[in-house]
Amino acid sequence: MSSAIDLHGQPHVDRYLETDGEDGYHWRNGTTILILFTKGRKSGQERRHALIFREHEGAYLVVASKGGTDAPPAWFVNLQADPNVEVQIKGERFKAVARVATPDEKPAMWAKMAEVWPHYDEYQKKTSREIPVVVLERA
Repeated sequence: MSSAIDLHGQPHVDRYLETDGEDGYHWRNGTTILILFTKGRKSGQERRHALIFREHEGAYLVVASKGGTDAPPAWFVNLQADPNVEVQIKGERFKAVARVATPDEKPAMWAKMAEVWPHYDEYQKKTSREIPVVVLERA
């Protein structure tokens, strides 16, 4: 079993994809990472993002926090334009449909994500933007 690796951004994505997650799946503070593939809403080009995730009732949860900035992350804006995405977890890449958690679903999903990355609560306090939990469901 590989140990956690502390990569960020594009180097994280590249190393994860090169090793099918052997390097990069396990990240900081016991978190696990997936790679989200979106289509650029303007360019139409594939975009790749390493994101903390948790499995939830057969789907996968990610948080569109961008560290608590007032602007959402580009990947979130892209999936709002086209919710048909691809996800890679370790060596498995599959098609998925992204949606924002409903107001009824969000509290439990947020709590599940903040359990592994407590910074999400801090991020929400830094912005007036409601940080969404995104549900990735296999297509």
